[in-house]
Amino acid sequence: MRRLILSACLVVLASAPAAWAEACDRNDDSQSMMTICAGVDFQAADAKLNAAYKDIVGRNGEKANKLLQTAQRAWIAFRDAECAYATAGSEGGSIHPMEVSQCLTELTNERTKQLTSGPSCQEGDPSCASPDEDEDQDMQ
Repeated sequence: MRRLILSACLVVLASAPAAWAEACDRNDDSQSMMTICAGVDFQAADAKLNAAYKDIVGRNGEKANKLLQTAQRAWIAFRDAECAYATAGSEGGSIHPMEVSQCLTELTNERTKQLTSGPSCQEGDPSCASPDEDEDQDMQ
């Protein structure tokens, strides 16, 4: 999990290294401040995602957690590639780090919603069965 967090943070840190020196001031509409605030927003979204992930890991069995870890790693690779693609038009410009952070935030918030929507399944709904539950049923 630490590698997942590290890779996400590296993307933002690499794109705006000076931005982390100041706190976000949403009343300042300079490009550098908007970049700082976009980075702060991504950090908050990433923290929520990590909390949701940890919550799910705590409730899952070993097999489900391995599948979740594989899915999460693939999702991070997708997210980073998608944001690189989506922001390619601004690469080299002063707006680029902000756009990357905004994209990362948007996709991270969507992933958090995906992960947190699973626990609302009704008992007995076969589309919500975890891999560990399927394995337990096969043994009976």
